Amino acid sequence: ALPEGAMVMRVAPSPTGFMHIGTLYTGMITERLAHQSKGVFFVRIEDTDQKREVEGAVELILKSFEKYQVVVDEGPALSGDEKGNYGPYTQSRREGIYKTFVRSLLEQGKAYPCFCTTEELNEAHSIQEASKISTGYYGTWARCRNLSDEQVLQALDVGKTFGIRFRSEGNPEKRVAFVDMLKGERDLPENNQDVILLKSEGLPTYHFAHVVDDHLMGTTHVTRGDEWFSSVPVHLQLFEAMGWKAPQYGHLVPLQKIDGASRRKLSKRKDPEASISFYDEQGYPTAAVTEYLLNLANSDFEEWRKANPDKSDREFMLTLEKLGNTNGALLNFDKLNDISKTVVAHMPVDDVYGSALAWAKIHDVELAGVMEKEATYTKQILNIERQNGVSARKDIAKWSDVRHEVSYFFDEWFATEAPDFRGLIAASMEPAQAYAVVEKFLENYRAEDVKEDWLNKIRELCTALGYATNTKEFKKNPEAFKGSISQVTAVLRILLTGRTSSPDLYEVMQVLGMNRLRQRLSGAKSLI
Repeated sequence: ALPEGAMVMRVAPSPTGFMHIGTLYTGMITERLAHQSKGVFFVRIEDTDQKREVEGAVELILKSFEKYQVVVDEGPALSGDEKGNYGPYTQSRREGIYKTFVRSLLEQGKAYPCFCTTEELNEAHSIQEASKISTGYYGTWARCRNLSDEQVLQALDVGKTFGIRFRSEGNPEKRVAFVDMLKGERDLPENNQDVILLKSEGLPTYHFAHVVDDHLMGTTHVTRGDEWFSSVPVHLQLFEAMGWKAPQYGHLVPLQKIDGASRRKLSKRKDPEASISFYDEQGYPTAAVTEYLLNLANSDFEEWRKANPDKSDREFMLTLEKLGNTNGALLNFDKLNDISKTVVAHMPVDDVYGSALAWAKIHDVELAGVMEKEATYTKQILNIERQNGVSARKDIAKWSDVRHEVSYFFDEWFATEAPDFRGLIAASMEPAQAYAVVEKFLENYRAEDVKEDWLNKIRELCTALGYATNTKEFKKNPEAFKGSISQVTAVLRILLTGRTSSPDLYEVMQVLGMNRLRQRLSGAKSLI
């Protein structure tokens, strides 16, 4: 038995071949809330719209949940089996169950067969629109609602196809009150639509299937997309007709993005970032995506993480109050990249190397080959400004950034990049001055120098060539110097890396090694 207050919650994706980031978001929130309450989280596959089903989609859903550590207690498993005592957890395999309950509603007069064709329904819809009245199948527009037994039998005898509709007793002039877990107290017009329960092919609609399944599977709380909010009166009505207690619903505003000057719902047709595969292809660490989604769900996660940098995100307690205080979570890649850089900075170098290599083997085979061939050297590069697994270095947000961050350390790629040394150096000093800096530096540099010794030699070089040994000194009296130490180190950085910014220059030099350093600086003289 579950403890008092335990929540039994589910996520119910459709196997359409596309794993939406919103499905992961909802699944993660639901799983955390269920397990925080010492309850149960299960997956149910809603595949009653079999025209949209894509082979392999269920496996994609389950693999995504597994990858992002959404812990599933019950439901389909990657092995092809199921775990849990309330299956089948795939709706297409529950057809007999739905038909049993539909038969009961028919016997009670709470449901009836509908023989209307698509053409007839479309015609009625057009007339309703032209007349500017509510559209749908209700009241006098419900043509099959009051068919006699004889009329039903005649239609069956001639082989007319039919679905089963619910006989609604609702009045839209009245309101149904309920408490949404996220929105609070709400009320909506009663439902008067005779909604389809069972389609002509024998499979249920979402309306009916989820009512039956959530009752039989013991679901107590449901978090789902905001698009279902207006259907709450229908669902409460169906639970009441069945004589069952409804779960408590909470409706999440869908993930959004900025499009021009406005916000809009994330679209799987327009936006590549709507798909989980986008984050895999870009190489975002799974932990970074998880932490970003938690930040979207509860805005206080960021402060919690700053106060608890070494704790598992599992120790963070999601709250319904914070979930309900949002007008819609807005995808922001600047924020995702910031979070991801912090996550990578806290990873031990072996984990960074292993994760980047695993990504590169799929998405950048050339990089993977170099990383494997030069494993020790690559780890030394990735270990710059990284001590004991914690680092201030934050230049890698995703594994697709790795090539750019390591390429200049490899001579072949460095030569291919062919930076404009002369143009880059011109911003710092004249060619003759740069030449003198290189000559003087090569005279004194020793690979075995510790950082303080190295820095002292740079200062001595500055004094010898007429440069200020610190920027503050130069700003106080610029006429007394040719420039400052920052210009000197800028020249060395450009000639060694081809870039105006890099990780700690001393550590870069240490990793490059004496031979590569001398070769690059000596060779660069002709390019100054």
